[in-house]
Order: sequence, then C-alpha cells, then structure tokens
Amino acid sequence: MNYNYLPGDFVINPKNKEWGMGQIQSIINDKVTVNFENKGKQVINSNKIKLEKVKNLESK
Repeated sequence: MNYNYLPGDFVINPKNKEWGMGQIQSIINDKVTVNFENKGKQVINSNKIKLEKVKNLESK
C-alpha cells in the first residue's frame, strides 16, 4: 500500500470531521489505527475511507 502518511502524522477523517484531529498510531496492511481527539482510538479501513493529512498544525 502507498499512503501519503506515516505513523505519528496528524490526519482528519473527512466523513467524520466532528472526531477532530487524530494521530496515526499504526498502519498494518489496509488498517490504519488513529487516536482522534474527540472519538478516541479507531481502526480505519483505508480502502473505504481516505484520511486527509493535516499539513500545517498552526492553522488548526
């Protein structure tokens, strides 16, 4: 799999923006574990949901 993010990067889930910003904990095959500020730890199927990398934390 080729992703534009790595563990430690900050992302948002465009389908659930109310979850807030999340930090990627791990990527195993197509499963991305993210710890979101308003939802906690979630396992995202990257084949179904395309996470958006937060490019500039200053603007958030």
